[in-house]
Amino acid sequence: MKDDILEKYRTAGTLAARILKEGAQQIRVGSSYLELVESIEARVTDEGAALAFPLNLSLNEDAAHDTASWGDERILQKGDVAKLDLGVHIDGYIADTATTVDLGNNSLLLDASHEALEAAIRTVKPGATAGDLGAVVQKEIEGRGYRPISNLTGHGLAQYVLHQSPTIPNIAINGGVVLEEGMVFAIEPFATTGSGHVREKAKMEIYSQISEKPVRIPAGRTILEKIQGRKSLPFSRRWLGERKLDLALPTLIRSGTLHGYPVLSDIAGSLVSQHEHTVIVTGDGCIVTTR
Repeated sequence: MKDDILEKYRTAGTLAARILKEGAQQIRVGSSYLELVESIEARVTDEGAALAFPLNLSLNEDAAHDTASWGDERILQKGDVAKLDLGVHIDGYIADTATTVDLGNNSLLLDASHEALEAAIRTVKPGATAGDLGAVVQKEIEGRGYRPISNLTGHGLAQYVLHQSPTIPNIAINGGVVLEEGMVFAIEPFATTGSGHVREKAKMEIYSQISEKPVRIPAGRTILEKIQGRKSLPFSRRWLGERKLDLALPTLIRSGTLHGYPVLSDIAGSLVSQHEHTVIVTGDGCIVTTR
């Protein structure tokens, strides 16, 4: 990896780590969900960086892909388990990191995903497999009496690319991609009190452009103009600035121009914790950019 690219990954990671820590300190009983999300997102742009995806703030059984909607009136409650997932990029080089804040009495659940992440990081080196990482994640989570979420995974990162090979499972699998020096990926264990499998909810706040096709409706063309600089990175419905544009989003999905990311949730009443770091494989281990 060229030194200038490594430096951008490191810079994005250092910034993401700091903002995630500061944002987590804002999460408390009585906090406004919308104000939290918008203030943390604003910190990224205020620092001269850019968001790799809308800030995810997913509560309780919701594991991923939730973010603030127009006029979101939610208030954080006692007992909430709040997952904060932040992506920052510098010239497209991404740092993806997450933590969980417990507003109840769920410290062991948080330990499960945190310690699973640390064990996986210790396993990273050239020649190890994605399956090796999944095995240690599963062992750490199940050893504390919880389930790993089997259908959520870590993922490779590249310039302006949020998801690519290698896929890093949260359960043991045979083999998987063999890790090589220079690979960049996010490891993100999820521990749950529920079924260990997430399903899509109807709610959808996050989208990305997946193809370039002629768009007839004016609102659709306006949306594509507004997100042009995203280079396929996800955006929030809230970022469009005009609520009337919402009506065009389903049309753009049906045409194959946009992809939508529904909120992903375990069974009702369960609790999910998440921790995540971005790593770069080195000759004898890895650099964690988001410490």
